[in-house]
Amino acid sequence: MRANGRPLTTTSLTAVRNLGILAHVDAGKTTLTERVLFATGATHKRGEVHAGTTVTDYDPQERDRGITIFAAAVSCTWDGHRVNLIDTPGHVDFSDEVERSLRVLDGAVAVFDAVAGVEPQSESVWRQADRHGVPRIAFVNKLDRAGADLDTAVASIRERLGAVPLVVQLPIGREDAFTGVVDLLAMRALHWHAGSDTYETGPVPEPLREEADRRRRLLEETVAELHADALEEFCATSALTGPTLTRALRELTLRGDGVVVLCGSAYRNRGIEPLLDAVLAYLPSPADMPPVRGMADGAEQERAPDPAGPFTALAFKVTATATGRLTYLRVYAGTLRKGATVLDAATGRTERVGRILRVQADRHEEREEAVAGDIVAVIGLKAARAGTTLCAPGAGLVLEPPSVAEPVVSVAVEARFAGDTGRLSAALARLAEEDPSLVVRSDAETGQTVLSGMGELHLEVAAEKIRSGHGVEVVVGRPQVSYRETVVRGVTGLVYRHVKQDGGAGQFAHVVVDVEPLEEAAFEFRSTVVGGRVPQEYARAVEAGCRDALAEGPLGGHPVTGLRVTLTDGATHSKDSSEMAFRAAGRFALREALRLSAVELLEPVVEVTVTVPEDGVGGVLGDLAARRGRVSGSTAGSGTAVITATVPLAELFGYASRLRGRTRGRGTFTTRPAGLAPVPASVAAALPAR
Repeated sequence: MRANGRPLTTTSLTAVRNLGILAHVDAGKTTLTERVLFATGATHKRGEVHAGTTVTDYDPQERDRGITIFAAAVSCTWDGHRVNLIDTPGHVDFSDEVERSLRVLDGAVAVFDAVAGVEPQSESVWRQADRHGVPRIAFVNKLDRAGADLDTAVASIRERLGAVPLVVQLPIGREDAFTGVVDLLAMRALHWHAGSDTYETGPVPEPLREEADRRRRLLEETVAELHADALEEFCATSALTGPTLTRALRELTLRGDGVVVLCGSAYRNRGIEPLLDAVLAYLPSPADMPPVRGMADGAEQERAPDPAGPFTALAFKVTATATGRLTYLRVYAGTLRKGATVLDAATGRTERVGRILRVQADRHEEREEAVAGDIVAVIGLKAARAGTTLCAPGAGLVLEPPSVAEPVVSVAVEARFAGDTGRLSAALARLAEEDPSLVVRSDAETGQTVLSGMGELHLEVAAEKIRSGHGVEVVVGRPQVSYRETVVRGVTGLVYRHVKQDGGAGQFAHVVVDVEPLEEAAFEFRSTVVGGRVPQEYARAVEAGCRDALAEGPLGGHPVTGLRVTLTDGATHSKDSSEMAFRAAGRFALREALRLSAVELLEPVVEVTVTVPEDGVGGVLGDLAARRGRVSGSTAGSGTAVITATVPLAELFGYASRLRGRTRGRGTFTTRPAGLAPVPASVAAALPAR
């Protein structure tokens, strides 16, 4: 049989699931999304990544490169529920797309390769979901591959992610012989027919009966250890009934105390229907989520997910399409109707919503309204950006926007033809609007336009969008990393007096500051002044001035991080002191303190995981050493070796082509950010100032 879901029969919040598909690059996220759309009847033909026919990877660059670059939203129905899916990128350069998506999602499916298990970016997106408190279930994909092993993948989830895996399925067959799964809750077998989109249910195969009983018992024991009600039943009867087990699995998932693990092969269309059933059974609906919190009139307020409440939504993505400027919204409360006027809660501006669209990647279905729990796109908003809170007029509430990662790589860009300079500026402004992790600035010394982003590929994609999307030929300089400066040894009791008299009201500010290093890459300010010698509003102005001074350090004009400034004393003048004067004093005082402190240069470093044939290990290790890499681990097996190393980002430009050359095209590598590290003095001396 084929388990087609019933059509959507209710608009209740409990019948909606908003979830993301998260994984390392090439773990099978997009293929899984395609199979979900096919299984639910949203599409009538299975799209393939290698053929460039997928729904969610619709951008030409995504199809050319074979990877997801932009988060794409799709919608389908399953068993009377609406499922809103966001297929997120798996490449580290586009982690900001994942961050914006996770900010508005209620749950997620984490996809893992059955051969590789938890990979570097798998861990990164898992930690992102942890920060947002997003409940997850896991899908171990590609069980039909050579070397696939469910238990090994589950062990990596336990060890690398620190999660408690709750495995609810047992594979039937291994590698090419993988044909189905045993459902450990219902104790039944699901067999998929080769070359068919249907499956059959039946009893557990006799050769697997003992193993299935053992795994069911292990599942019950693990759940009983984590769930009070399940423990009570287990102690009374030495077993757990199906309803108790299902309820406990859902509650453990919502609390984040356990991760339900399913398995299958998205490419062969095996395991999709049980995964959809698990999404409905274990992941939360908007009604399960706590009221959203925000700031209004200086106080924290909350809004319940009630369609009848005051309209409240968060814009999390902006794109330009042939149909107009699309602003993607997550509606948290109230109802939005076509033609309605909405308030930008942060700025106080009002805008009119022209159209409301249900999004299916690059295709759209017009709707008359959107209610609490919906993820939709709207046309007509001109000023809203990612992170903008939209509310009903008179009911303003500012929600916390998605965090934006700090760029680590920069390139100089200029129009190939002088007549295109204006069009290039407009294209760059549009790119920065659509992707907040792209930053455009003008270099004051060289006059060049500098584009900064999350990595080499990120900037390559941006440059190609300028060429293909805006018709502007651009010349791109060699990538440069974003260095930082930090304090190694500070100063104590630095006195700075800011006195200025040029006719009329003067300026007077007297401050005494201590500067000391911080272990983390951050800035901290505090005031220990007593007796009102520096009023609180002037102390805040000193902090603002210090933050101004962080923009350029004494070594090479790079931003400064990793320090604490303490305002210990000061003095004011009854007439000439002002916030402006103390801000200037804070700025000049910190500049002088940094000049007197011991400061060192920091550079971004990344953890590199290189997979190569065993006969290429020596050459790869030598190349990593030449790139100032520090090898942290190496494993070998089945003719391949996996090398893990920490390498300065500046040394990785062009590494992909070098690795292909050294391994005859058989080597691959992935990266993930690993923070900042000191630059060796010999290297720092050769670097140009910012």
